[in-house]
Amino acid sequence: MRELRIRVLAGVFVVAGVLSWAGARLWSSVGTLPSVPLAAPIVLAVIAVVLLATALSIRARLKAQRERRPEAKGVDPLMAARAVVFGHASALVAALVSGMYGGTGVFLLESLDIPARRDQAIYAGLSVVAGIGVIAAAIFLERVCKLPEDDENDGTGVAPTV
Repeated sequence: MRELRIRVLAGVFVVAGVLSWAGARLWSSVGTLPSVPLAAPIVLAVIAVVLLATALSIRARLKAQRERRPEAKGVDPLMAARAVVFGHASALVAALVSGMYGGTGVFLLESLDIPARRDQAIYAGLSVVAGIGVIAAAIFLERVCKLPEDDENDGTGVAPTV
């Protein structure tokens, strides 16, 4: 499985942000701009906490396993793979959603004197921060679940002797 690439996530964020900003401008000129839900930053924060808790749990289990503690519970490889897939999917969706709310938030910055728009801008900003938290937790989870490098081929072209 390929690692998460920061450039890809940043690209998704920027493209979604620009499209969202343009869409917000267009929508506002035609009618009323849809609101940013209060639940958006809350849901993203909950996903970030779940990813972080999963990463910390797996890291603790792997550490106990490496130290050969008698009460150590092993890490099921399929469970670790599922956790990484969940992290990848969450990071991509968080980049998209954060970009979308970021673009809307930038559009809302020009009308902060209206209380309803100011609240929407705050919710959009919190959504971007929570989305960045999801991405950071997903990258941490991926690093925790990464397999050690293969030491059999050290690049010398000579097979190790036993």
